[in-house]
Amino acid sequence: MRWRGRERSDNVEDRRMSAGRKMSLGGGLGGIIIAIIFIILGGNPKQVLQLLDPGNSIVQTQPGQKTTQDDELTQFISVVLQDTEDVWNKIFKDSGRTYREPKLVLFRQSVRSACGFSSAATGPFYCPADEKVYIDLDFLEQMLRRFRSSGDFAMAYILAHEVGHHVQKLLGIMDKVDSQRGRVSQRKLNELTVRLELQADFLAGIWVHHAQKMKNILEEGDVEEALRAVNAVGDDRIQMKQQGYVVPDSFTHGTSAQRLKWFRKGMKTGDPNLGDTFSTNNL
Repeated sequence: MRWRGRERSDNVEDRRMSAGRKMSLGGGLGGIIIAIIFIILGGNPKQVLQLLDPGNSIVQTQPGQKTTQDDELTQFISVVLQDTEDVWNKIFKDSGRTYREPKLVLFRQSVRSACGFSSAATGPFYCPADEKVYIDLDFLEQMLRRFRSSGDFAMAYILAHEVGHHVQKLLGIMDKVDSQRGRVSQRKLNELTVRLELQADFLAGIWVHHAQKMKNILEEGDVEEALRAVNAVGDDRIQMKQQGYVVPDSFTHGTSAQRLKWFRKGMKTGDPNLGDTFSTNNL
């Protein structure tokens, strides 16, 4: 992804000066892509690491320690955040709305948000209560250092997906889904959550479409990397890998095919109006 030398967002809050922790990583180049995208599916990074590296090789990060690569990742993620701001400011303005930019919080080990206390095992997440995206950048840095691979577009996709949740918050979509908690069955709530996540995939694709037009961000292989990764880690594939069978009623993020479909649709059309995952039976 082309990002060096470009404008960075000021909406970054650095909370990484906390205690270090141990990480277990493995699985080769394919492993890093699967692990990175699996986080966005709501998976526990510790489960990913156990699946990819049963041998439990350890990498230690000391309290408050920052590396050159860590700082580079901070710069990178700040550039991507700026790109999301530029794209969504334009899209909202074109539709007569005002885009309220989210804050990005970088943390290590644990963090407290308006949504409660979260450990590194939570993975990147969006908290609608404070309208902030939280990313354990140290976890990503450890993976990249271990595998000596850029993997930058996969990380950009993670951020774009979480910002997609922020867009849903601003449009009132997230609140509508949340209002159904306790009013519908768990099966129905899971279905609504799948639709919410697929729409966030669509919105991530929207970002790719417009960022490419506005800034020519893509390098050869970026899109293919993301498509391969998303295809590998749908709810169906994760369940099959973890337990050997699939339980569709328990899905919360969608199958690989569904995630690919909606990401591709957003990336191809660039039209936010075509991403209503709640009104269609054909996910």
